[in-house]
Amino acid sequence: MYDLEELTTGLQKANIRTHIETSGAYQLTGKWNWITLSPKKFKAPIDAIFKQAHELKIIVFNKSDIEWAEAHAANVKSTCALYLQPEWEKRDQMQPLILDFIRKNTKWRISVQTHKYLGVD
Repeated sequence: MYDLEELTTGLQKANIRTHIETSGAYQLTGKWNWITLSPKKFKAPIDAIFKQAHELKIIVFNKSDIEWAEAHAANVKSTCALYLQPEWEKRDQMQPLILDFIRKNTKWRISVQTHKYLGVD
């Protein structure tokens, strides 16, 4: 949504790494060392972001989100790290489901919403 080219170029010239987490719904500008794509169901990511992503992170609210995650994983590079993250309010139900899935699909990893455990929203 914003032109981040000048900011990220300046940061990188100062030897500061640039990382971003994005839903991918808008054209990404800037120079990035690491891009996390965390798509949302209400606004699909643009096609170009899939090949730029270093990491794909899907929030799992229900069982069908795992199939949705697999559909998105088919669009990223083979080197892209794949993460499933239980939605905070449903973590007790979704975490066992995710663990079972990743045991059978080892390209995926589990992550947690650390900011929620820390009370930082």
